[in-house]
Amino acid sequence: MKLLSQLLLFTSLTFPLSSFAALGEHPIILIHGFQAGQLQTKPNHDAVVADGKNYWQDYWLAKADDRIDWPSQERVAGKISTDYIWPKLQELSKNNICKNGCILVTHSTGDLVARHLLDNQENWLTNAGLTPLKIIATFDFAGAGGGSELGDLAINISEGSGYLNAPLKYAMSLWLGEVPSPKNTGVLNDLKVANARQIAALPDNRIPRIRFVGKGSDYVGSTSPFLLGKDDGVVASHSSCGASEAGNFNSCSINVAFDGKLSPQANAVTQFMPFHYPMLMGDDYSHSGLISSKHQGKITAVNPTLTLQDGSVIKVETTDSAYWLTGNVYRYVNNSENATMSELVSELL
Repeated sequence: MKLLSQLLLFTSLTFPLSSFAALGEHPIILIHGFQAGQLQTKPNHDAVVADGKNYWQDYWLAKADDRIDWPSQERVAGKISTDYIWPKLQELSKNNICKNGCILVTHSTGDLVARHLLDNQENWLTNAGLTPLKIIATFDFAGAGGGSELGDLAINISEGSGYLNAPLKYAMSLWLGEVPSPKNTGVLNDLKVANARQIAALPDNRIPRIRFVGKGSDYVGSTSPFLLGKDDGVVASHSSCGASEAGNFNSCSINVAFDGKLSPQANAVTQFMPFHYPMLMGDDYSHSGLISSKHQGKITAVNPTLTLQDGSVIKVETTDSAYWLTGNVYRYVNNSENATMSELVSELL
């Protein structure tokens, strides 16, 4: 996949090439997702950092310049913010890492953590006498910014208000490794759909949130009955696409399906959260597969050309091909038969 028009010319950059950047001109900062095991282990700071490093080990760790690690046993606006986001923001500001403009690469609940960060970092740093970070975009894989119905179910079960039948118990055991209790919910409270959508719902910043979405499952489909519409095994498409409201959606696009078929999509997302732009979809890519080095099928483009709020244009190369038996036309990103979702996205950087 070629970038025909430089993706991240959101502002006119005249700085020299950053010595920090692992992939290109713009340093990459990773924000990982929910880690279920931490609800029980309740790791200390050093263990949280180690877990954060391991989270990205498969592909993105070597591509990044820094990470923001956080513990899943805490809340986004609580200790995640005060003990993990804020110290890292100070460090990044003092080191001037984002002078050329940083890109946040997030996965899953990292999308929600990033939204809280983006909504507050300028005020926090300015009030501390530090320079706010220049963040020019986020690349959000399997974004949980719209929450997950699994979070609602887990909290209901932990509070004794949810009916735990055999299929639900099995789904929870696969996702969390155990049945949740009141003592080990942590960030699951923020993953409740209504709660997630209240975090920085109307941001003042205009930073583009570029979305990469899957529809596979790591749990052989056992969690899908509890998620609205199409899902990746953990979050529904209303969340990963960046829809402005929860709903039973089958695509991020009104004219292309997850599998690349060009046809009207009756239940597609049509309204998005501010500055959220779904870009690529993979029919067979699971929640964790989106950031892995394992190939999980061809990838389609929600729009081959994407115009952002500031007028910048992203264009990716795609090919539309008719299937000779049916005449149906499918759109695939060039080279996605070989390259993974993460490999294709890293080319954008």
